[in-house]
Amino acid sequence: MDLANAVYDATQSWPPDERYGLTSQVRRAAVSVASNIAEGKGRNSSGEFVHFLGIAYGSLMEVHTQIILAARRKYLSADSEREVLELVARTGQLINALKKSLKNKAQPTQ
Repeated sequence: MDLANAVYDATQSWPPDERYGLTSQVRRAAVSVASNIAEGKGRNSSGEFVHFLGIAYGSLMEVHTQIILAARRKYLSADSEREVLELVARTGQLINALKKSLKNKAQPTQ
């Protein structure tokens, strides 16, 4: 959720002609990260949760790419880029740790 909020804040001042382009795309990808984590949690199994975490991670990589592109287009400051990319990195770490934990739980102990 912090990532989605940061993306909305960062895109607030982007050019109006990007409203239906890059602005919309990066916002949807950021919301998709949180939405897929929530949907996966609501599923009936750890395997399904892991699957949705994989989808969330894919959306996270979209955000990463789109923020770099926006910075190259000079749509956001270096500070804003750094802030969002730090949240992307931290979110990625959390998703990967959760996936690992769920996979370890699913393996039978001997």
